[in-house]
Amino acid sequence: MKTVFAILVFRLVLSGQEWPSYSGGAGGSHYSALKQIHKGNAGKLRIAWTYRTSDLEPASGNNRKAAFEATPILVNGTLYLSTAFNRVLALHPATGERKWVFDAEIDRGRNYSEVTSRGVSYWLDRRAARNAPCRERILLGTLDARLIALDALDGKRCDGFGKGGQVDLGEGIGGVRFPGDYQVTSPPAIAGDVIVVGSSIGDNGNVKMDRGTVRGFDARSGKVLWSWDPLPPELNAGAANAWSQISVDAERDLVFVPTGSASPDFYGGERKGDNRWANSVVALKASTGQFVWGFQVVHHDLWDYDVASQPLLFTWRGKTPAVAIATKTGMVFVLDRLTGKPLLPVEERPVPRSPVAGEESWPTQPFSSADLLAPQSLRAEDIHAATPEGKKHCQDLVRSLRWEGMYTPPSEQATLSFPGNAGGVAWGGPGHDPERGLLIVNTNRIPFSVRLIPREDFARQRTEAAKNRLQGEFAPQRGTPYGMYREPLRSPDGGICAPPPWGAISALDLNTGKKKWESPLGSLAEGVRTGSPGLGGPLVTGGGLVFIAATLDNRLRAFDSDSGAEVWSHELPASGQASPMTYSAGGKQYVVIAAGGHGKLGSKQGDYVVAFALE
Repeated sequence: MKTVFAILVFRLVLSGQEWPSYSGGAGGSHYSALKQIHKGNAGKLRIAWTYRTSDLEPASGNNRKAAFEATPILVNGTLYLSTAFNRVLALHPATGERKWVFDAEIDRGRNYSEVTSRGVSYWLDRRAARNAPCRERILLGTLDARLIALDALDGKRCDGFGKGGQVDLGEGIGGVRFPGDYQVTSPPAIAGDVIVVGSSIGDNGNVKMDRGTVRGFDARSGKVLWSWDPLPPELNAGAANAWSQISVDAERDLVFVPTGSASPDFYGGERKGDNRWANSVVALKASTGQFVWGFQVVHHDLWDYDVASQPLLFTWRGKTPAVAIATKTGMVFVLDRLTGKPLLPVEERPVPRSPVAGEESWPTQPFSSADLLAPQSLRAEDIHAATPEGKKHCQDLVRSLRWEGMYTPPSEQATLSFPGNAGGVAWGGPGHDPERGLLIVNTNRIPFSVRLIPREDFARQRTEAAKNRLQGEFAPQRGTPYGMYREPLRSPDGGICAPPPWGAISALDLNTGKKKWESPLGSLAEGVRTGSPGLGGPLVTGGGLVFIAATLDNRLRAFDSDSGAEVWSHELPASGQASPMTYSAGGKQYVVIAAGGHGKLGSKQGDYVVAFALE
């Protein structure tokens, strides 16, 4: 019965009748077969409706962190989405008219590490009578670590789930609790009657943090069915949490879990070894949580190179079930879905060793044979800038930094990190074009300076930096001999100290590992295609189009899937740091994007949900 239901949902997704999960399907494809909108008529797209969420009211100090990153889902004629402050909305898909709203009533006065929610999930109780309350459920993970079940028809809590319709996710996770640092920011994964939940952990403050335990919950009762910890119990660390989207292969009873780095990010002297299964994709049995296989993309991470994007499930060369992992380093690993063995060759190569006392960096790192999605080296002589002064500033800055390749370990001498912790590929992840066999994804190309600060001098340097208005980030890394400071390398003329494009969208042939095309994505300068850093992913359609926002210039764009040529764009009322989705309602295809900006990224904030359709 489970397999039949999974196949039915898959067919509905491909037909465009449903968009039942964050990425359309449970395997992270961001794909719809709809083709009413195509390359020939995309220029006729206009705004069909706009909905205002009022999410930034009442104002609080957390507004400066707020990011509207949600992708709506469409199930049974209703759009469901969540806001940064954990309000759930049900909208009419053809008009944007609100059907109901639920407010999780989080404490806006608490200092949260992250202020975002990327969406909600849907579950159908196939055992329940057709008109039973909560037969259809909307699941929400919250900033204050609750899992809430709502009736999809009216937004009321499902009383039989947990206590009063919610489960406290802070219970039973181990580690040391830091309120506001243990959260849920991505939608839960639904695997049959199991809800699989990861966590978002502010992992750079301490050695001892909450454990990144992944858990399976009974979708009817909220009872814990299983738990899996990515780190061995004896390791002196926490985190390694799955904060991005988890993929599901319901037919094979598997979930694919992307994990982040162990705590803290930039000094690993207290967490000896390769730190498996941090920085990995791990296959677990969905029904039991049993470990099946794991593949680690970075050993003993010292660069904050989390697996930030959802694992992409696809069929390799027409016959082999596969999973593709797109990484912050710009590499793509293509693995057998059943065994975790590489389908495209992977080589362990020697990398620089750390000069820092007490740090035992790993001697090798895995390198994929697939073409790179983003550059992994930066030379001062290749830097461009709008002014001679800006170019000299950037060149002098890059030359002053320690650099022995992408995996140069941090030290007291400032090191260059490129690509930086924002990617490469960030949480938006790739889309999949099954007709062309393409992985399509946007990447960032932002260099960072990273410096370890001896514990005895950390407080003084942070105080001095505040006086001098430095724009970087200080992290205490308590429990280690070092704090950390990092900042992006920017030019005085407003550019980035790297060759453009600073953001791009690329297509990779998954069968061969060869890049098919690449185009600049967005711009930071009027009339110049510099590319823009961004957050959010693509939507791929059967009309031969790739829709994407993500950039800092507040536009939604469409690209030709065959060539990468930009064929349409439209200005949004606020920045679109979210992945778009599409569906058909009343015979008309719509493309919908959350446009609310990103406080930490510094983009234009707002509270808009915008739908486009052909005029």
